[in-house]
Amino acid sequence: MASASKVKKTVRIASGRKRVRQDVKLNAANSAMRSKFRTAVKGVLKAVQAGDKSRAADAFKTAQSVIDSIADKGIFHKNKAARHKSRLSAKIKAMAVAA
Repeated sequence: MASASKVKKTVRIASGRKRVRQDVKLNAANSAMRSKFRTAVKGVLKAVQAGDKSRAADAFKTAQSVIDSIADKGIFHKNKAARHKSRLSAKIKAMAVAA
């Protein structure tokens, strides 16, 4: 079993060092996009829970573009993005039926 305090070795080859620098930037960008995704989804869910259909529809429209961009960049698989959009859309449609 590996210990939790294992020290990471630094890379000696120049291309490897560059790759590490790039990975730090990419990781930060991907984390920001995932955070943006979560915020967009929460906005839709809060609007649905509040029962505000127009606000939910607007939030869904912005969330859709965020979800699509995440799928295009390869952060999420396209099927995962489609699943999220479908479930959010179903929740908004369920509000219309319930009302």
